[in-house]
This record gives sequence, C-alpha cells and structure tokens, in this order.
Amino acid sequence: MRHNILITGGFGLLGKPLVLKLINLKQNVFILEKKNTKRQKFLPKKPKKIIAGDFTNKNLVGKIIKENKIDIIFHLGAITQVLDSLKKPYETHLINIMGTINFLENIRTINKKIIFIYSSSDKAYGELKNRKDYKEGDSLDSTYPYDVSKSSSDLICQSYSKTYSMKVGIIRCGNIYGPGDFNLKRLIPEVILSTIEKKNFIIRSDGKSTRDYVYVEDVADAYLKLLRKIKNSKKKLNIYNVSSKFNYSVLQIVNMILKKMNNLKLKPIVLNNSKQELNFQRLNYSKIKRELKWKPKTDIEVGLRKTIDWYIKFYKFLKK
Repeated sequence: MRHNILITGGFGLLGKPLVLKLINLKQNVFILEKKNTKRQKFLPKKPKKIIAGDFTNKNLVGKIIKENKIDIIFHLGAITQVLDSLKKPYETHLINIMGTINFLENIRTINKKIIFIYSSSDKAYGELKNRKDYKEGDSLDSTYPYDVSKSSSDLICQSYSKTYSMKVGIIRCGNIYGPGDFNLKRLIPEVILSTIEKKNFIIRSDGKSTRDYVYVEDVADAYLKLLRKIKNSKKKLNIYNVSSKFNYSVLQIVNMILKKMNNLKLKPIVLNNSKQELNFQRLNYSKIKRELKWKPKTDIEVGLRKTIDWYIKFYKFLKK
C-alpha cells in the first residue's frame, strides 16, 4: 500500500538512507526542511516533495499534514550536537520538545490514525549506574540539556499514545555513524577530517567515555521494521532500543580511525576538561531482535572503512 510519508531531518545522516529506502518501496515521501540545503545533492532519488518550513510552527505543521494527506510521520529532525545544546539550552528544548509536541498535537486534532515514529536516543536514559546495560522498561533519568530534551520528548510521545490512543513508535538508538554525516563536529567525522588534514585530533574529555556504535544503514532498516510492526499490530505504543555489540571509548574510536587511515603518528590531544557528558552508555537490544527480527549487520571495521572512504571522496565539497 502506498502512503504519504512526512520526514523531518530527511537530509541528515539517518534521513537520507531512510528516505531512499522508502522511495524504493514506492512510497510518497515528503521532506520537511527548514531551508534549502546543499545536502540535497547526496540523495540519488528525488522525494515527491521538499517542503520548506520550521516544525516549531504548530500551524504550519498542521497545514502540511492536511494539504498532503500525510498518514505516516518520521520525526528525525532535532538539535543533535551536545555542545550546541550546552550553549543553547532554550533553543534545544524549543526545537526538540516543542517541535515534537507540535506533531503530536496536530495528529490528535486532525487524525489520530496517523502513525508517528519518534527518533529518541540512548541519552534519554541518562547515566548508566551499577548495571551493564539499559532495557526499554528502565526509567528515563537524564541531566544535560540534549539528554533531557530527548527524555522529555520520549515521555510526551508515550503520554499522547496512552492518553489519546495514538499509534506511536519510539526508537532509542546508540551512536549512529556512517557516510553522509554533515555534523562535522561529531566524533567520527571530526577525527576523519582532522586526519585528512594531518592534524592531531583534540579530545575535549578524558577520552574514556564509552558509547555503542551502530551503522546508519542498519538503523534505517530498524525504522522500517518498526513501521511494519505498527501497521500490522493493534498495539498503539512500540518502543525499541537499537544498537550493536560495538561499545567503545572515544580513544578507542580515534585510534581505530587513525589505524585505518595509516596515520598512527598523529596522536590525539586529550584536554580532559569536559565534565558535561555521560561516562558510560550501553543499550540492550534483545527486544527488537526477538520481536522484529532485527539485528545490526555491519561490522564496525567495514562501517568505518565505508565512512572514511566517503569523507575522503567528498572532502573538498565539505570544506567549501
């Protein structure tokens, strides 16, 4: 069945492969983008429509949903950079929380049958203490602005689903990496670019904080499996962790990239002056393996190689 699907963040790291997969499935894909972006050239197939607009505008969101007869929404758009959120907490909460509410409130009043899939985060759980990993039933107990914006939006999505009987899917994902990440201050892109430029990478923290790393194509597949589950089930609220067995520290990731780029002479500079980040995070993704038959397919060695090759190929374009 063909659907009218609205995607925010459609030209982002996760958005591009998800949009492409949906287009290949013959779906009508609408991308809501705040402004024109050079990222469009990296999407090999055109969506049905690119809509210019800001999802913090509630009335505009409602107009878009009505005019385009949207019946599925993937809400990926957000402020995602931890450093940006620390500098701009108000803007972070406005975009990440109120932007999410604008979609939920419009669905509630326009058509409660519209499927809403929200991109949450492992950061929504907060700091991992006295246990080896997080499961979906664990409480969301975060501290820092970005993390709290994700916890809050996650809980608000759950509230709308339970209170108004709306179909909502939530994916809490580990660190996504892969080709086409334009957030160049994120760890993996920044390390690759600094290595291309033969510069020592600067680690703001002590480099010991650990995260799960999962390849972007695998994550996009998880979103599609979640959509199928929601469409074929009477269950209104579905929440899944999406991650991998690859849990590494910042220093380990940096050294893996330096090794792959044959430049171990470049030693990372550890500043050890950032205390506003979580030390340890790990997600248990056994539920999605069991219920949706999803598991990550891409080994981190393969994923990093593909990612490095992409940044080498498009280096000149990215540095314009």
